[in-house]
Amino acid sequence: MNSDVICKGNFQPSPTKVPTQTNLALVEEGVKLILRAIGEDLDREGLQQTPNRVARMMAELTSSINLDPAEQITCEFYEEAAGLVLVKDLTFNSTCEHHLLPFHGLVHVAYLPRDGRITGLSKLARVVDIASRRLQVQERLTAQIAQAIEDKLNPLAIFVMVEAEHSCMSLRGIKKPGSKTITTDARGLYKKDASLRAELLTLIEK
Repeated sequence: MNSDVICKGNFQPSPTKVPTQTNLALVEEGVKLILRAIGEDLDREGLQQTPNRVARMMAELTSSINLDPAEQITCEFYEEAAGLVLVKDLTFNSTCEHHLLPFHGLVHVAYLPRDGRITGLSKLARVVDIASRRLQVQERLTAQIAQAIEDKLNPLAIFVMVEAEHSCMSLRGIKKPGSKTITTDARGLYKKDASLRAELLTLIEK
């Protein structure tokens, strides 16, 4: 392939500012109920501002709940010789919808442009960011990132890999800190052609 673009790094796009949809007062009341239910004293100094802090935190962690990740791909370029585009090690933080605990890790995004259609590399980082800031499961996160690229660029091939550590695995239940979950979504030529997938996985693992 010609003109392959491979990027690696800790991409951290600035959070997109959107009006919060969170009912802060309702979240505060819910937090107070939980604190009372576990036997805590809401009047002690360390907890007096906790309900408000948690409400504002939840608003931030779920601020993209009504946003379409595909809308982050706002520009297109045409590069006749464009080959594989691979962006590695995009960091993300999200919240598991099953236990409301965080999970975090890395996303690797690759696509083969169709007819030279590419987008800015930061746009792929923003897709990951927007898909992450909501209540999620890793499998859906992986698919939403791939779908956003497919919707906007219609490439010949898409491959998304997510590697994550889940607090619900490390802090509770089975208690296995350091364990990782890997999910993938392969579309187009990457779904059909095992040799292309193998070539790509080699690049991701470097």
